[in-house]
Order: sequence, then C-alpha cells, then structure tokens
Amino acid sequence: MLFRLDPASGVPIFDQLAASVRGELARGTLRAGDRLPPAREVATALAINIHTVLRAYQDLRDEGLVDLRRGRGAVVTDNAGLSPELLAAVHDLVAEARRLGVGVGTLTAVLREEYSA
Repeated sequence: MLFRLDPASGVPIFDQLAASVRGELARGTLRAGDRLPPAREVATALAINIHTVLRAYQDLRDEGLVDLRRGRGAVVTDNAGLSPELLAAVHDLVAEARRLGVGVGTLTAVLREEYSA
C-alpha cells in the first residue's frame, strides 16, 4: 500500500494517511478483509511517529472503515466499500468544484460542515 504524504501541506499527517486509505478504498485497491500495514512499519518507512499512524488508524476505525484488534492489526471492514452511486456523486462534486475554482481545502471544509449539520 502506498501512502501519499505532503509534509509541506497544511493538512496534518494523520489526516493525510487516513485520506490515502480512503482513496485506496474508493478505487477498490483495498477491499473488505484486507489488512493495513502494521503501524510500526508505516511509521518507520515514513519516518514519522507511530502515534501519528495510530491516530489515522483510529480515525478510520471511528468511521467504521477498519477494525482494530490487538495482535491482528487493522483490517478493512465489510462496510468500507462505497456504492457506485456515491462515487459518481463525489466525482461530479469534485468536477464542479474544480470548474468553479474551489480548492480542496475549502471543499473539504464545506463537506465537513455539511456532514456535521
């Protein structure tokens, strides 16, 4: 699994890690039952703190995307797949945001606000 990180980004590293996993799920690269790499391995490979990786994994657990078990690691849950209709809606939303010149940070903030409402 390839994690995409941008240290110069204003987005916290744990959010970037979680977003990478979400992207892999959306693309179908990760499927139910797949294991994420051990947190210690990811931390070592990316030269980041293990707690940063664990925070990302915990956020994914809180979203219902992965199951965390001691000794078993992080495993993608059955509810992690996104419906084709939702993926199409997201694709359309991103295309419209780009057309209007809305940046990813702004779009993300609007989505978070709307989701919390």
